[in-house]
Amino acid sequence: MKRRSFFKKTSAALMGIGLTSNAYATSRNNKHPAKVCATIDQQDVYFYADVIDQSIRVVHIADTHLFKDDERGIPYQTFSGRMAKAYNQTTHFKTRKNTNPEEAFEQTLAFAKEVRADVITLVGDIFSFPSEAAIEWVLSKLEATGIPYIYIAGNHDWHYEGMEGTLESLRDEWIEKRLRPLYQGKHPLMAAYDIKGIRFLAIDNSTYQINDEQLAFFNQHAASGIPLVLLIHIPMYAPGKHIVFGCGNPNWSAATDRNFALERRPKWPAEGHTQTTLNFHKNVFNASNLLGIFAGHVHRSSIEMIKGKPQIVADDNASGGYLDINLIPMNEQDKRLIL
Repeated sequence: MKRRSFFKKTSAALMGIGLTSNAYATSRNNKHPAKVCATIDQQDVYFYADVIDQSIRVVHIADTHLFKDDERGIPYQTFSGRMAKAYNQTTHFKTRKNTNPEEAFEQTLAFAKEVRADVITLVGDIFSFPSEAAIEWVLSKLEATGIPYIYIAGNHDWHYEGMEGTLESLRDEWIEKRLRPLYQGKHPLMAAYDIKGIRFLAIDNSTYQINDEQLAFFNQHAASGIPLVLLIHIPMYAPGKHIVFGCGNPNWSAATDRNFALERRPKWPAEGHTQTTLNFHKNVFNASNLLGIFAGHVHRSSIEMIKGKPQIVADDNASGGYLDINLIPMNEQDKRLIL
């Protein structure tokens, strides 16, 4: 698919559409940084802010790595073979019992239904490769919950290993051929969802980079004054986080690309990140209305604080990991402590 087909309606995508008719957030025109408190206990996240008016419960899923396939996938086995075997059996992060991606995903959706989550966020690598069988299975399971969901792609969701093309062109191709239904009519690379006064921005950084349209999209919402939560697959770079692939990492380049041969993909560029990607990193952490960032990719839970902004990363769902995120209005006694 040609890239221009993604962006010909960018102005419409910038507006964002709420998940429900009464969920639309109005701008607070608030240029003062939101006061945020975050408490994390294993997979439970309690997120308080002075701009949260109603409780919101989010079940956050990353890195399920489903490998379901059927006869339609036979022509692609040259490209899917390694990842089809990567997560056949896993160890549950909490019980330490044997599990697998299908079981872990179903258990997480059952939990979301049990707690009556407001939204399920799926931030990439839900699939190990873009199998039609796996995508159809996930769509059916999500529909059965009756819970609204937000999806963005991870680097494996659209990647058939060894297939020729740039990261950007392959992403475009397999979004159009396979992943498109998961976006529910939204722009695949950038979309806004309004839930009880909080705007969730889903931005695809699964190529490790951000393009000009995505930067403009983020800047417009950052200027709105509406409280924002950013959903991405690859975490933003943070000093002290010992990975070389964080989005905006000044050390990200061909010289630090250790896995291109294993993953049979183009090597990262010798010149490193584009200036657009670096500007995105800077603007994210300068956005006064950004409450926090939720990500995945690294298969390990963590929290980083960058300029007072919390970035919370989920453990891999292939091993049963998820985040139970509770965004909660701050009570008066706690407001007096921090405001």
